Amino acid sequence: MNRIIKYKPKHKSPGSGMWHISSPAYSFAIVDIFTLFFCIFLTFSCPPTVLANDSGKILILGDSISAGYGIPEGKGWVSLLQNQLDKNRLEQNQTTLQIINDSISGDTTAGGLARLPRVLDEVHPDWVVIALGGNDGLRGQSLAAMKSNLSKMILLCHERGAKPLLLGMKLPPNYGKHYIQQFEEVYVNVSVESNTPLLPFFIEGIGGKTHYMQADRIHPNTLAQSIIRDNVWQFLEPIIKPLQQD
Repeated sequence: MNRIIKYKPKHKSPGSGMWHISSPAYSFAIVDIFTLFFCIFLTFSCPPTVLANDSGKILILGDSISAGYGIPEGKGWVSLLQNQLDKNRLEQNQTTLQIINDSISGDTTAGGLARLPRVLDEVHPDWVVIALGGNDGLRGQSLAAMKSNLSKMILLCHERGAKPLLLGMKLPPNYGKHYIQQFEEVYVNVSVESNTPLLPFFIEGIGGKTHYMQADRIHPNTLAQSIIRDNVWQFLEPIIKPLQQD
């Protein structure tokens, strides 16, 4: 059973790769020779491990909703989606798919764009699910900048050989009809212009329903997580199905 991976940037520890000057020089030669013969022994005595299925990686780039703000460990929609993928793999002998969750509470499209190149280079995902923009709208930030950031993230994905997907968001009615319409059009326009699959509102069926919201009336509660999972799964399944059947 796979476990969802919470992405953490790689940091090189201080002094790594440095020799200890006080050690005798010949000791390194002995270790190297021993290592060489050990590797040769393993090469000829142990057959290569063959996996039953190929594996794929799905990177989630999101904010607090995808990070599981206020939700117990393992109960957020991203973890539930990983469970769904694991279930399909076991029941239908499908390809192993691992989710790497790089979602940060309070993040915006600008923050996602800033860290995406590093994450792509370290993770090498097959798909990148971009679930950002909600905080841009809630903070009244430039929608032109939001559109530019999303478009640049999609371009970065293509340049690294990953397939981008968009999860859209909607704003509360108190933001005004005109601004709300312009906000939602950002996702649609980016999707059309870049030919990127879009789920227009990935928390559909939750917003405005108090029994699915936390006390802040902004973040979905634990009860809502399976609904979000189902929304995303219905969107994602036909897209990843070709790889799963390989």
